[in-house]
Amino acid sequence: MASDLIGRAKSVRLLVLDVDGVLTDGRLYYADDGVELKAFNIQDGLGLRMLSASGVAVAIISGRRSKALELRAQNLGVTHVFQGAGDKLSVFEPLLIRLSLTAAQAASIGDDLPDLPVLRRCGLAVCVPEAPALVKPDEKRVRFEVIKS
Repeated sequence: MASDLIGRAKSVRLLVLDVDGVLTDGRLYYADDGVELKAFNIQDGLGLRMLSASGVAVAIISGRRSKALELRAQNLGVTHVFQGAGDKLSVFEPLLIRLSLTAAQAASIGDDLPDLPVLRRCGLAVCVPEAPALVKPDEKRVRFEVIKS
């Protein structure tokens, strides 16, 4: 790992996550009665609990609304949950103030264009391999990292 990446990771006191495509595989399932279903990875949950136990705050900012997300967040003890956020940066900035943190102390994991404003603002930006090219790192956005699957 590059020393710059390690340094930015050591400064993280807040992890901001998208949901669809980050905490799930990005597919949406609908039951016959119209209820939306999501599949969350149990190992991600353990990792988030461990991160919280280490003192790093976890926040979820989703553009969609989902009862499944609400239940999953409760199960994991994630209290900073924002659903229906069309402008994720307008949620991120007040959260930093509320937690007395700077953007450099935040990491974010995203997978799509609505995540870009937060990814560009935070100290450590990460995207999933399936993210579109506009979200993936390039030489102009060297602060971005791609999670290897």
